Amino acid sequence: MEDRLALILVIITIALGAFAMAYGSYCYSTASSGLRTRARSASQFFSNYMTVSYNEYYSSALEFVASFEEKNNLELQFINTSGRIMISSYGLPAGEEPGTPDISAALKNGEISIWQGNSPSTNERIMAASAPLMYGDRQIIGVLRYVTSLENIDRQIKTGIVFASAVGVAMLILVIMSNVYFIRSIVNPIGEITATARRIADGSYGVQINKRYNDEIGLLVDTINDMSARIDQSEKTETEFISSVSHELRTPLTAITGWAETLLSDGTIDPVQKRGVEIIMRETNRLSKLVENLLDFSRMQGGHFTIHVEKMDVTAELEDTIYMYRSQLEKLGMEIDYFLDENIPQITGDPERLRQVFLNILNNAAKYGRSGNRISVTATCNEKCVIIKIRDYGPGIPEDELPQVKWKFYKGSSKERGSGIGLAVCDEIVRLHKGDLIIENARGGGVLVTVVLPIQQS
Repeated sequence: MEDRLALILVIITIALGAFAMAYGSYCYSTASSGLRTRARSASQFFSNYMTVSYNEYYSSALEFVASFEEKNNLELQFINTSGRIMISSYGLPAGEEPGTPDISAALKNGEISIWQGNSPSTNERIMAASAPLMYGDRQIIGVLRYVTSLENIDRQIKTGIVFASAVGVAMLILVIMSNVYFIRSIVNPIGEITATARRIADGSYGVQINKRYNDEIGLLVDTINDMSARIDQSEKTETEFISSVSHELRTPLTAITGWAETLLSDGTIDPVQKRGVEIIMRETNRLSKLVENLLDFSRMQGGHFTIHVEKMDVTAELEDTIYMYRSQLEKLGMEIDYFLDENIPQITGDPERLRQVFLNILNNAAKYGRSGNRISVTATCNEKCVIIKIRDYGPGIPEDELPQVKWKFYKGSSKERGSGIGLAVCDEIVRLHKGDLIIENARGGGVLVTVVLPIQQS
């Protein structure tokens, strides 16, 4: 608001300055034009009755001044060719020399000349119009000069500027009042609505906006509140359903896994049956992982997702995860290389949950970056954080999908199988460790996932 008011104040100031200049120019121009017209008419009239005799010329000038009717507003002067006053309607003594440029210009050029400034004798601001008096073959025999004080004009200009300034101040007050009203009635409510809508978009479903108005903004508040309540109810229903289904699946999956292990331990089954049982085991393990992710997700949605922190060697957990996953990568024809800094200190964290994060990221790298045939892992540290980077060399993620990859159930344009909640769970685990999970496309192709974990949680 302060910036807008400053801009409006600058605009009003510039407008007032422009008005003052234009109005002053107009007033002076009008006065100058009036004096010029009077001087031209008077000089032509007087020249038409000019006689040769200086005495008669002087007598005519005296008579002309005596009959001058505007003595209260203008001073009429007759000036000789030496630039000295002969006769003045104000009774100035003869022989006084005004010494202003308009007189010398009229005598020299034979044309009417206008001048404004301070009078040399009284220092009063005046405007003068000097018209040459011609005789015979356009011989200049003197100057007829009108002089007027600029006091009234200056007062008129000041009055106009004061009036314009008052209008400007009134406009500024009106703008301030309208801005205050606009801010209170529109900007502040819209800001509150925007902030609450952002909270809803960030996952705070069910939050309500305080309704203060019964206008269009109030209708918008009702709509957003209803939407928030519906989303909250939908989320609760979804979470309850996921939790219920996940728990129902655990029992039969445990039974299937147990019997599959029993069958595999029986040396009498033929190779075809053994291969079938191995497929059952592999798919059962995949479903078990999916169920565990779904249970973690339901806990996360219900606010019951917790971590149990302790002093831990994060590089040992990472190395164990790589060692455990290496055989699976070899079956896919992929290689994994890693560099773990030996100087990485212990951190406070949940070993099981962080191992879950590493395993999930490696699984995604193998699944989506399979075409690159390679995964690289590095672990370094600085004074405050441990930085773990896992990169694949596959096709990468479309740029327009990068901001959504950590959203729950988001799978993007990929055709690979998956629930779309693994990264959401990983992001929550890292967040609970006060860290950051950063997913971006690597230079040269592939996806780079960076896990930043504080050495000591505050």
